[in-house]
Amino acid sequence: MRLQGRVTAITGGAQGIGRATGLAFAAEGALVALGDVELDAAQAVAREIGERGGKAIALRVDVGDAGQVQTFVERVVAEFGRLDVMFANAGIAHSAPFLEHPEAQWHRVLRVNLTGVFLCCQAAARQMVKQGGGRIITTASINGFRGVENLVGYNAAKAGVVELTRTMAVELAQHSITVNAIAPAQIDTRLTRSLPEEARRRRVERIPLGRFGEPDDVARAALFLASDDASYITGHTLAVDGGYLAGGLWSGPTGSPPRA
Repeated sequence: MRLQGRVTAITGGAQGIGRATGLAFAAEGALVALGDVELDAAQAVAREIGERGGKAIALRVDVGDAGQVQTFVERVVAEFGRLDVMFANAGIAHSAPFLEHPEAQWHRVLRVNLTGVFLCCQAAARQMVKQGGGRIITTASINGFRGVENLVGYNAAKAGVVELTRTMAVELAQHSITVNAIAPAQIDTRLTRSLPEEARRRRVERIPLGRFGEPDDVARAALFLASDDASYITGHTLAVDGGYLAGGLWSGPTGSPPRA
C-alpha cells in the first residue's frame, strides 16, 4: 500500500493512461480524484474503483480553463482535506503535415497539452506549499525529443512539458515538492487506435521491444514516481517507450522487430 491515504488528482482520468493510473493508485491505498471533460466516462472509472474496494470521485474539468482548474483542485481538497499527488495527464493530438497544419488546431493542442499542464501543476503546487510538500507528475512524450512527422503542435507541446517539468522541479524543491515527467512512446490508447494499420505497423518497427505499450506500463511508472521510492528523484523525464529513444529507427536483423 505505497500510497495509503494519499490524495491523488489525475486529469484525463476517464480512459487510457488516466484510467489505468487511477486503478493502480487506488489499489495502493490512494484516494483518487479523476478529472476529465468526459464526466460520464470518468464517473464509470470512479465506480470501477469503488467496486474494487477503493475510493474515488469524478469531476468535470477543462484543463485549459484556469477557473475550472482552480475549482477542480478546491473540490478535491474539500472532499478529501488535502492534495498529495497531481498527475497532469490530460492530452489531445491533431495530425496534419506542417505546411497544412491549421492554426486553430495548433492553439487547441497547446492549450490542453502545455497550458493545461501548467495550470494544473500551478494550482496543485500552491496547495502543496500550504501542506509542506507533495508530488507532481506530468505526461510528456517521446515526441518531445523526436520530430515525429505530422504532429508539430503535439511535439512542440510535449517538448514544452519536459522543460516545464524541469523548471518546476528546481523552483518547488524548497517546498519539498518533487516534479517529474513520464514520456511514453506508442501506448495502446484511443489516440493510437485511430491510426491506420500501416501507420501502426511502421511505428512498431521502430520499437526494439516490438510492441505498443499498455496503459498499465505507464501507470506503474506513475505509481513509482508518486511513492516514497522516488523521494530523491526530481526534474527527471522517465521514458516508458520499449527502447524507442535508445534504438532510434530500429529494425530487426531481418527487417522486422524482435519480440519480447
